[in-house]
This record gives sequence, structure tokens and C-alpha cells, in this order.
Amino acid sequence: MNLLESPPDHAGHAGHAARIDEVPAGRQDGGVAAFAPVAPRLLAIGLRVLHDAGEAEDVVQETWLRWARADRSAVARPPAYLALTATRLALNVAQCARRRRETAAGPWLPETADPSAGPETAAERHEEVGAAIRLLLERLTPAERAVYLLRIAFDYPYRRISQILHLGEDHARQLLRRAHGHLAGGRRRHPVSPAAHGRLVRTFTAAARTGDLGELEELLAGEVA
Repeated sequence: MNLLESPPDHAGHAGHAARIDEVPAGRQDGGVAAFAPVAPRLLAIGLRVLHDAGEAEDVVQETWLRWARADRSAVARPPAYLALTATRLALNVAQCARRRRETAAGPWLPETADPSAGPETAAERHEEVGAAIRLLLERLTPAERAVYLLRIAFDYPYRRISQILHLGEDHARQLLRRAHGHLAGGRRRHPVSPAAHGRLVRTFTAAARTGDLGELEELLAGEVA
């Protein structure tokens, strides 16, 4: 591949670990020698774009896998090629995650789904959000609810969820399975505080509309703790 050509635009699943022993025999040594000194720079690029250490590491691993399998003899400047590849991969991951969040969170949102909607439609959407949040409060524990919102509504990776909620990744996956079961089961177990309901509706809606999820993360983590 010539350096002037664009690296592949599609990251696929950058979460697959790319180890040196996965590279075809006979193509490892030269690839490692050129890649290793640039790896810290690639990690910095991933962190700058994605703001998540785990996802940035995945981008570095995917960059290595593509580099190890490329025709490196045609690459004039390996560091520049690797940096460009990592940047493209990181941007693609960020764009895909944003589209998934918008798709997943969309039905929960008032106003933002259709900017031209009138007051009556906006009020209906707000009621839908309130009803959905009330259902989560009634049927899920705080931990189940936190994992469900972060994973389903905003497509957080389990690694990030575990960091926010101070849970193991396996535990977070188990909580999501339980949440699905409780939501499908129809049992209502918990009384709902009007104040807690209003606070979660406001925080969730603001996070989905602005993309700033810091306050929602703090609220959910505090409830779990």
C-alpha cells in the first residue's frame, strides 16, 4: 500500500486483541521493529479522540494488526502511515459509537427527535421519557438501572461501566441480564420517589441532548454506592 493511499476507513471491531502471534509467519520482525517505537504516539492519538483508555488500546492493537499484514515495502514513512491509520480508526470508532448512542437514546428523548415538533408533540415525548424512567425505577435495582442506562441508552463499553460504578465487568454483564429479565417479567418491586424520578428524567434528558454525561454518571454511581 502506498503512503499516499488512505488506510482502510472501516475499523470493524477494534476491540479484538491483535497479538504479534496472530501475524503470518515471516512478517513479524520488521513490523515489530517499526511499530514498537511509535506505539506510545498511537495510544496518545486514541486517547485524544476517544477519551477512553481501553478503546484507545484497542485502536493501537487494530493498527498493529493492519500494519503487520500490510505490504510494508511500499510505505515510505512508517510513523506517518501508522499515525494516519490510528487516527482514521479512532475517528471511525467514535463516529460509530455516536451513531449507536443516538439510535439507542432517540426514542427516550423529547423535542430533539424532531426539531419542528409542536408543543403538544414535545409534551407527549416528555411523558414517554418520564414513563420509561419510572419503569426502570420501579423494576430495577440501582445497580441494574445504572448498567442498563449506560449500556443500552448510551452504548458504554463494559470496561467503562465497571470503572464508573466500581464493579467488575462480568458483574456488569450479569446485572444487564437481570435488568432485561426484570423489565420483561412485569413485577413492580420498588416504590418511586417523585423527587428521584424527576431528577433522573432531567439528568438523563440533558445528557442525551448535550452529549455531556458527567452528571448522569455521577448520579448513577452515587445511587449504586
